[in-house]
Amino acid sequence: MKKFNYTTQGVCSTNISFNIDDGRIYNVKFDGGCMGNLQAISKLVEGKSAEEIADILRGNDCRGKGTSCADQLAKAIDEALIINKKVA
Repeated sequence: MKKFNYTTQGVCSTNISFNIDDGRIYNVKFDGGCMGNLQAISKLVEGKSAEEIADILRGNDCRGKGTSCADQLAKAIDEALIINKKVA
């Protein structure tokens, strides 16, 4: 299981950490942001396909910011998957 950290941009949450194991997402944690919503996202994505989660969350917008914490998670997953493929 590989752990990833992602520094967010343009949202209330400042960092996202998570694990990827066999293409699935585990232990998603957001630092800052709307805790109730972000805890719900973390529970909903637990054990799900990383690619599927990124596809679902990519492009979500929060208050016209052009991004959201969910969109930032998608970007973090995309980056982690690229790194994972380079290492493999």
